[in-house]
This record gives sequence, structure tokens and C-alpha cells, in this order.
Amino acid sequence: MTQRIAIQGELGSYSHEACRNERPDMDVLPCRNFEDAINAVRSGEAELAMLPVENSTYGRVADIHRLLPHSGLHIIDETFVRVHINVLGVPGAKLEDITDAHSHLVLLPQCARFLNENNIRGRVSPDNARAARDVAEAKDKTHAALASELAGEIYGLDVLARHIEDQGDNTTRFLTMSRTPDHSRRGEHGMITSFVFEVRNIPAALYKAMGGFATNGVNMTKLESYMVGGSFTATQFYADIDGHPDDPNVRLAMDELAYFTTNIEILGIYPANRDRL
Repeated sequence: MTQRIAIQGELGSYSHEACRNERPDMDVLPCRNFEDAINAVRSGEAELAMLPVENSTYGRVADIHRLLPHSGLHIIDETFVRVHINVLGVPGAKLEDITDAHSHLVLLPQCARFLNENNIRGRVSPDNARAARDVAEAKDKTHAALASELAGEIYGLDVLARHIEDQGDNTTRFLTMSRTPDHSRRGEHGMITSFVFEVRNIPAALYKAMGGFATNGVNMTKLESYMVGGSFTATQFYADIDGHPDDPNVRLAMDELAYFTTNIEILGIYPANRDRL
């Protein structure tokens, strides 16, 4: 039986594209939101989840870092999807026919220049793949969707204009999540360790906690903070570092981190994707 991988959103989304690139042998399970995608894996309905965590233009994806520490899942891989935005219209439509284009609120500003130049009004849709489905069902030649070419394939739409995004390097990073951790050394580009921690309530705790990574030569590629439980005083940090916890320098750095923190939780140990290099 074919295994399943859960995503937030509908078929044809960029999450679906990430699955097709990295797990083409798995069936995609669309879910209403991130919580449903996580729960699908926890319950065994799906074996894996493909979750977006950050975008090169818009930063981190809302809610993901809040959900990951309590998800019960483990990061086993990362992948990057180049976000190409295309104008998708019903068969027979031409670009000059389009008066309205539908897409997710985040995607519309990414192609504002193209929309202005072509006198097209942007319309907000819950999801870019949902926009493609709605346009296909409406069969209105004046309405288009802004989405991936994959969405056009799935919903039978024509590509009226390709790669209309304003930024030429817009990329989203995805994490593959599993019920079972995989801490084995693998891949050809080194390992990444992701973890969350809370610092002790002492002066300069974060500064001191970070000192161990500098003195032991461990490269920290990401450090983000967010509130815990609605408190303005309890702050949790999410971090990515280069290396495996069994590496001597990483072990020393993590030991020093532990001294200045109240809690450390490893979210995943996984191979670095070549596209991050």
C-alpha cells in the first residue's frame, strides 16, 4: 500500500510541489490546517508531513514554530521550493481577457508589478491551489488564478503567463516531519540539528548561552524567539546549527547551553539540503 504524506492546503499547492520533488512515491493527503496535518501523522493516517517553515521574502511561516515543539513529531529532512507564480486561466482564455486574479494574501504582493502593468485586480483566496480550483469551476475567462504550474495541471487550466513574481529568488523552506526520529548520519552536505530552548531568568543568559557555540566553532544558521503561553517574560528560542550532537564541538556547545537554560528539546537531526549551500 502506498504511504501518505500530509500537507496543509489543497492539491496543487507549493507544499504539494515539495512532496512531488522529494517524496514522489507517496500519496499526498491535503489537510485543512497545520494542526490537521500534524495530527494526521500522529494518528497514523499519514506517515509523514511536509510543512513550510520560512520564506526568503516573508520570513517564518506563522504558527509553525509554536506548533513544532508540541507536535510529537521529528524533523527528518529539509527541502527548498523555488516559488514560481503563474497566471492560470480557463482553456481558451488569453492574458488580455483577465480582469481579476485570485490567490493567497501572501502571494498577491509578490507579483504586484505584473498585476499593475496588466490592469489586473488581485483577489484574496484562502489558498493558491484553492484559487485554481475555483477558477476552473467558475469557467469565467476574465478570472485567473496565481499559482504553480502543478495547480494548472491538476485543475485543467492554461498557463497564460509564467514566473511573474517580482523577486527572482523567492524560495520556501519545508521540513519533513515523522513520528520516528532519525539521528543517523546521512547525506552529502553535512548535518543540521534543530532545537528549542528557554533561557534561565538571569542577567545576560542568552548571551552566555550562545557563547558556547562561538568558542567551539559551531555555526548557528538560525535563531528566532517567540512568546510562550501568552507571557511577555517567558521566551522560547528556535535554533538551527550545523553539525550532529555527537560531534565533539557540538556536544561541548550544547553542554554549555544546558547550563544557562531551563529546557532544551531536540526537534530533529537531518541532512542539510544541497539548495541551502
